[in-house]
Amino acid sequence: MKITGIDVYRYDVGYAHGVYVMSGDRAAATEDGTLVRVRTDEGLDGWGEITTLGATYLPTFPAGIRAALNELAQALLGADPTNLNQIRLTMDSVLMGQTFAKSAVDIACWDLLGKSVGLPISALLGGVLNDSFPLYEAVPLGAPAAMARFIAERRALGVNRFQLKVGNKPHDDVARVRACVEAGDADTVIVADANGGWNVADAQIALRGMEGLPVFIEQPCRTTGDSILAHRHSTLPLVMDETIVDSTDVFRAKQEAHAASINIKFGKLGGLTNAARMRDLTQELNLLVSVEDMWGGDVITAATSHLAASTRPDVLLMTPFFNDWTDGHVAGHHPRSVDGRGSAPTGPGLGITIDVDRLGEPLFVVES
Repeated sequence: MKITGIDVYRYDVGYAHGVYVMSGDRAAATEDGTLVRVRTDEGLDGWGEITTLGATYLPTFPAGIRAALNELAQALLGADPTNLNQIRLTMDSVLMGQTFAKSAVDIACWDLLGKSVGLPISALLGGVLNDSFPLYEAVPLGAPAAMARFIAERRALGVNRFQLKVGNKPHDDVARVRACVEAGDADTVIVADANGGWNVADAQIALRGMEGLPVFIEQPCRTTGDSILAHRHSTLPLVMDETIVDSTDVFRAKQEAHAASINIKFGKLGGLTNAARMRDLTQELNLLVSVEDMWGGDVITAATSHLAASTRPDVLLMTPFFNDWTDGHVAGHHPRSVDGRGSAPTGPGLGITIDVDRLGEPLFVVES
């Protein structure tokens, strides 16, 4: 099989609940999504997605991703998309870093590999360990009562795992977390995610105020070093996210930060290939793991579902179905959650069918 063309599309991915708010006044109602279609000489095509969460969450932005995709696509023409290791080497020989652009291509190649052998990606990852798994939703930063109300509404629909957006004034954040804990029950899982928004002093104040509450604390400061300092005297289980970009970071998170969980995002790692490898490492280190990406619709949700389904149930802390949060329904809102739980599609590859007509014309096409 050979790659004969790569098409790059953009589409709007709106937030289903109005405005999504994070620390540092980062807010958005709509994100600029990028979809990649890899076409082959055997008539099969594969799809990948990379949708950023603004341009100040992680070091990437849509225009940069698309420029990198144009460079990568020209080098990949004629390559075998099912040889994932060679695809990776080829991309790395063209561009250093640029993992966010590489992620979409890598996911599309996994989709093609599954379609070529008639198996879902979860089977290629070693098999399904979770026929269904609990999903989480992020709670946008707001007034304590509003955040608690969001939790109550989503719990009524079966969701009972939540990632609270905090990271502003520490005393206000403590009030937010307390209100959200009171809106849950003994089975509610709550992660207070600062997205690196606190300085060391504010993080220490916030963690001290949350002491004794049944919550995880995620990425209190922008760097791992500052997060270590902030968490030093806290008993709250720590989750590391934004600063986890390779295996060395995982070891440091466990050994120096004493983290309890690692958050794995496709875009930071360059796609499903490296995300699966890091998931396996995290499991072997006896850490909890969350699997996801920055944002997206049906395509990234499908990719996430396969990685979650093949993760050991005892270590899977959280995973989202982004197409529940957004209107990025380019595959008919599939896969679809049921009562707060998700499962991986059973069809070959990603197991979803993209409505190309819904996308309009591609931004650009690279073909032989």
